Amino acid sequence: MGVADHSKNAFMELQRRKVHRYIIFKVDEKKREVMVEKTGGPAESYDDFTAALPENDCRYAVYDYDFVTSENCQKSKIFFIAWSPSTAQIRAKMLYATSKDRFRRQLDGIHYEIQATDPTEMDLEVLQERAN
Repeated sequence: MGVADHSKNAFMELQRRKVHRYIIFKVDEKKREVMVEKTGGPAESYDDFTAALPENDCRYAVYDYDFVTSENCQKSKIFFIAWSPSTAQIRAKMLYATSKDRFRRQLDGIHYEIQATDPTEMDLEVLQERAN
């Protein structure tokens, strides 16, 4: 499974230039590569991000989580989220599961990884706990 150049470039824009709040990636079976499905602007919220994930299909996503530490410092952590809802087709789950590690290695600079099968496993509170 390859990774589209646009996918790597979009991640670099999120990481270095803060152009995106999040990126949702989709596996294109015909091209056999991971490509960008949707990006969210810097002003979009975590709710916007979770609403953009399909209810019944798998996706990869990265989310740039901004927070303030107890020392009052502004910080940012990048989360890689493997979204595999229990309602997705078995074939999709297998495809995403088998290509996840290879794709994840292409994204240098991820701080945390979350595997989620339902929305509660990737609540904003989960990100807050992991980042602090």
